[in-house]
Amino acid sequence: MKVGLYFGSFNPVHVGHMIIANHMVNNTDMDQLWMVVSPHNPLKQKKTLAKDYDRLHLLNLAIGDLTNIKASDIEFKLPKPSYTIDTMVYLEEKYPQHQFCLIMGGDNLASFHKWKNYEKLLENYPIYVYRRPNYDLPEIASHENIILEEAPLLDISASFIRSQIRSKKSIKYLVPDKVYEYLLEDPIYNRLDIQ
Repeated sequence: MKVGLYFGSFNPVHVGHMIIANHMVNNTDMDQLWMVVSPHNPLKQKKTLAKDYDRLHLLNLAIGDLTNIKASDIEFKLPKPSYTIDTMVYLEEKYPQHQFCLIMGGDNLASFHKWKNYEKLLENYPIYVYRRPNYDLPEIASHENIILEEAPLLDISASFIRSQIRSKKSIKYLVPDKVYEYLLEDPIYNRLDIQ
């Protein structure tokens, strides 16, 4: 089975994430897509992150009963900070029956050369890249393992959603309905030093 891995903080998961995930699993040769909740991206500040299992719970609410998209907590069990290459090696050992590929935005491709062992990722895994507004694709986009995908995009960011919450403004329609309903009851993001 070909499994696409869509890594992210999902802090919180929003409709833009779900549109990309749904597009990728429905319009490529992937059989399943796993949304991998990253405990701490080494390139991001930790103080703005909700707790790992809170973000995983919100992601499971967003996915609902879809069978071709799954939430993964695989990185919670691995050494911190999380590096994609280490996770890929671990997953290959744990699930030798699957073929894994990566999913990332064009903005991540621009900083891909900063990733740990990025050359190994590039050589060993197909990388599906969706374009992001205001980011030109770097030269590396022409590599044979980079597959450019025109996914529908919404200009929504998790940091914008967190700022809306901090300002006590509605986030309805920015996040999936079940996520919205849950956050009304449990103000996860009001407990953080959010930016």
